[in-house]
Amino acid sequence: MAIEKELLDQLLAGRDPQEIFARDGLLDDLKKALSERILNAELDEHLEEERAGERANRRNGHSRKSVLTGTSKINLAIPRDRAGTFDPKLIAKYQRRFPDFDAKIVSMYARGMTVREIRGHLEELYGIDVSPDLISAVTDAVLEEVAEWQNRPLDACYPLVFLDAIRVKIRDEGFVRNKAVYIALGILPDGSKEILGIWIEQTEGAKFWLRVMNELKTRGVGDILIAVVDGLKGFPEAINAVFPETVVQTCIVHLIRHSLEFVSWKDRKSVVPALRAIYRAADEKAGMAALEAFETGPWGLRYPAITQSWRRNWANVVPFFAYPESVRRIIYTTNQIEALNSKLRRAVRTRGHFPNDDAAMKLLYLVLNQAAAEWKRPPREWIEAKTQFAVVFGERFVL
Repeated sequence: MAIEKELLDQLLAGRDPQEIFARDGLLDDLKKALSERILNAELDEHLEEERAGERANRRNGHSRKSVLTGTSKINLAIPRDRAGTFDPKLIAKYQRRFPDFDAKIVSMYARGMTVREIRGHLEELYGIDVSPDLISAVTDAVLEEVAEWQNRPLDACYPLVFLDAIRVKIRDEGFVRNKAVYIALGILPDGSKEILGIWIEQTEGAKFWLRVMNELKTRGVGDILIAVVDGLKGFPEAINAVFPETVVQTCIVHLIRHSLEFVSWKDRKSVVPALRAIYRAADEKAGMAALEAFETGPWGLRYPAITQSWRRNWANVVPFFAYPESVRRIIYTTNQIEALNSKLRRAVRTRGHFPNDDAAMKLLYLVLNQAAAEWKRPPREWIEAKTQFAVVFGERFVL
C-alpha cells in the first residue's frame, strides 16, 4: 500500500534528515505509534468478545514496557483491561523483544559470532545494551528446534548417503576435549540434498556408527543404495549390519590423504599422479593392474604402506568402477559433505572451544541450516546418475 505524499511531508516537516533513521528518530517514533495503535485495536477486539460472552470487562489504563527491536529500544504504553484477561498478540506478556530482534541474534550466532561479539555489535550499531543472558536465552530456544529436527521422520530410500566427521573442541568435565561431530548427508532420488542428522561423540568408532544406522532406520529409512564413507575400520560392517544390501564406497579422497601421510613433502606432487592412474582406470580390472604397476614402480617400492592400504580397502574401493566417469564424480568422494565441513570449520574457528555439547550443537545446526537454504538444484550429472541407478538397482531405486 502506497503512503500518501502529504502524509510523508507532514512526518518529515521540521526534522533533521540525519536523525530520521537514528536512534529515537522518526523510524522509532513510527514503531512506537504503530505498535501502540495495534495494541489498542487488539484490546478493543478483546473487549468486544468479552461483552459478546456477557462478561463485564473494560479498559484499565496503561502499563509501561521497554521492548527491544532490531534497531533500538522503545518504551510502549501497553493497554490493560480490568479483568486481566487481555494477552496482546503483538507483544505477549513477559515478552521483551520483537520477533525480528531474536532472528537477528540467531543469524549472527549462526555466522560464528560469540555472545560477547553479538553484544558488542548490537551496542555499536543500535545503541542497545543487551545482557549475555538474554542472548543465550534467545539462542537456547534453538535447542528445542534441534531436538525436533533430529527426530523428524526421514524418507524410505536414499540412493546416496555421505557420512563423515570433523573435530571440535568442547569442554567436558572440566577439560577441553577434541570431540567428533558426525554428519550424514543424504541424496534423494530427485537429486536434492538433505542433512539427515548431526551427532557429537567423544571418539569416532564403528559401534557409534552402528547406533547412528539404527537411529536412521527407526526414523523411517528403509534402504540406502550406496554409502560413501571414510576409511574407518569397521564402518562398512556397521552399515551392513543394519542395511545389508547397501553398497559401501570408500571415499577416494580420504584414501589418497591417508596414502600421502606416508610420503615426504617433496615427493607428494609426484605420488598423486601415480595414484590417479588407479582410481581413474576404465574398470576394476584395469584399476588392479594400475595398483600392481604402482606397487612394483619406484613410488610403491619406496612407500610400500600405500599399496597395503589400498589392498586392505580394495573391496570398498571398486564399487564406483561400475559407473561412467560423470557418475563416479558424484559417488567416489565425500566432496558433497566436505563443502559442509568447510562451512562448519569457518564458523567454529573463532570460538576456540565450546562450553558444552549443547552450545556446539546449536551453532552446528544453524550453520547447516543456512547451508541447506542455499541448495537450489541437483548436480548436472544427476540425470545420468539417476538413469544408471535405476538400471543397476532396479525396484530398489524408488522415485
